[in-house]
Amino acid sequence: MHFHRSNRIRVLVMVLVLLFLCACGKTAAPSGSVSEPDAEQRTDKTIFAMDTVMDLSPFGENSAAAAEAAAERIQQLEQLFSVTIETSDIAKVNAAEGSPVEVSDDTARLLQTALEYCEKTDGSLDLSIYPVLKTWGFTTGEYQVPSEDTIRALLENVDYQKIQLSGSSVQIAEGMQIDLGSVAKGYTGDQVMEVFRENGLTSGMISLGGNVQVLGSKPDGSDWRIAIQDPEGGEGFVGVVEVSDKAVITSGGYERFFEEDGVTYWHIIDPATGAPARSGVISATIVGESGTMCDALSTAFFIMGPDRAAEFWRTYGGFDYLLVMEDGSLIYSEGLQDCFTPMEPWSNNSITVVSK
Repeated sequence: MHFHRSNRIRVLVMVLVLLFLCACGKTAAPSGSVSEPDAEQRTDKTIFAMDTVMDLSPFGENSAAAAEAAAERIQQLEQLFSVTIETSDIAKVNAAEGSPVEVSDDTARLLQTALEYCEKTDGSLDLSIYPVLKTWGFTTGEYQVPSEDTIRALLENVDYQKIQLSGSSVQIAEGMQIDLGSVAKGYTGDQVMEVFRENGLTSGMISLGGNVQVLGSKPDGSDWRIAIQDPEGGEGFVGVVEVSDKAVITSGGYERFFEEDGVTYWHIIDPATGAPARSGVISATIVGESGTMCDALSTAFFIMGPDRAAEFWRTYGGFDYLLVMEDGSLIYSEGLQDCFTPMEPWSNNSITVVSK
C-alpha cells in the first residue's frame, strides 16, 4: 500500500473539527460551545502513520494504555501493508515476479475480505490498479496524463481475479502489482476498536486521516456527531451524521487531484478505463459497523455512480451511504434519514432518499 500524501494541514484541521463536533452534546449545533463529558477519563493521542495524521481519543480508566497499544498496532499494520516499505508483505508480493509469498495473518485476512468486495462490486474495487495510479503520478506527486497506449498496456495487468490467495500464501500474475490503499485504513480502524475493547473501554473515537470510527456512544450516552467534508473545497460541511459503534468513511476527488489544460484529474481511478472515475459522484460516504467494508465501498461507490450504488445497497444491505453529486444534489439511503442532517447550502439542493 502506498500511503498517499494529501494536504496535511487540511487533514489536521478536519481532525480538530471532528473532535470538536464529537465533543458537542447531541443537540448542539456544530458551531456551538464544547462541553467536555466528564463521566470518564479521556486520552488524546496524535500520531503520523500510513502517510497521514491520525487522532485517537479513547475514554475510560485505561484510556492511556489503550491509546499507546492502539498506536503500536497501527505502526505494526503499516509495516505489513505499505507498498513502499521493502520488508512489508505487499512489497514482497509485488517483488516476487509471480511466485507465491507467505504473508501474515493480518495481510491474508485483509486480502480475503478485499477480494470479496472486488468480486461483489464487479471490479469497481480492484487491488491491482496500483501501477495505473502510479503512472498518473498520484503516488509520487509527479502528475501527468498518460497516453491511451500507455493506459491500455497497463490495464492488461489489472485484474483482481489473477490474485490468488490460499491460506497465507499469495500469488499474483507476473507484471502485476497490488496495493491495499483502498482498504487498509478501514481494517486498521477495526483493529483499533478491538484494542480499545481489549482494554475494557466502551467509548472512543478515532480519525485515521479522515476515516472516522467510533466505539459505542459518547460517555454521556449520546451519539457522536461526525461532519462530512464539503467536497468542493469549502471550509464547511455537507452535513453531520450522528452515530454510535460505526465507521463513517468518505472517498472524494478533493483528496488528491491535479489540473491540466483546464481539466481536473483526481486519484480515484476506474479500473475499467484506467482514468479518473467520472460517474457524476464527487464524494461517497459509507456508514456501517465494519471499517474495512466502509473503506472498500466508499471507493467502489465513487466509481459505480448512483444507479449501481443503489442496486448494490438493495442487494447486500448492512450499511448506509451518502453520495454528493457534481450537480450539487445529495443522494442517501433511507437508513440515514433520522441521523443525517444536511447543512446549508447543501440542504437547499435536490435531495433523493433511496429506499429498498
